[in-house]
Amino acid sequence: MTKRVGILGGTFDPPHFGHLIIANEVLQQLNLDEIQFLPNYKPPHKLKASSTTAEQRVEMLKIAIKNNQSFSIETIEIERKGTSYTFDTMSELKRRNPEVDYYFIIGADMVESLSKWYKIDDLSQMVQFVGVSRPGYLLKSEYPIITIEVPLIEISSSSIRNKCEDGKSVQYFLPDKVIRYMKENHLYGL
Repeated sequence: MTKRVGILGGTFDPPHFGHLIIANEVLQQLNLDEIQFLPNYKPPHKLKASSTTAEQRVEMLKIAIKNNQSFSIETIEIERKGTSYTFDTMSELKRRNPEVDYYFIIGADMVESLSKWYKIDDLSQMVQFVGVSRPGYLLKSEYPIITIEVPLIEISSSSIRNKCEDGKSVQYFLPDKVIRYMKENHLYGL
């Protein structure tokens, strides 16, 4: 039987409730078997290097998803190192797991730029794209996209990092256990 797996990629620097809500909404609305969080080692579109290590970001993800049996972490890009292109990652995952149908989850901001993605024509044959709503963006593309409405919660990892650096509270933005890990490891100026 074919397994239906959602892939949610990102830096997760740090992982927050917005990520978890998106994953849970896609899981439920598409009746998927699982959501795999795919932390990037070095995404091609990020210019500034992270102050956290890949291992710290994976550890924060483990803490954030611990209580959901339908969530897991796929570390293929961390293991491979270097710049992460979705085409290369999904080619390898499909090779390893030919019985899995992958649903690649992207925000509405990324839907608009799909035509610029590396080997997008081949990639769109390999995965089903799932676009999630985001204020100010249309979920329109020349590529096939399943659209999912999610609660609009404007939380970003960069805003969390900025709040931390400014000495402001990030309570209610991410799980308390992730905040504890950030403090214990002096991440983002905490």
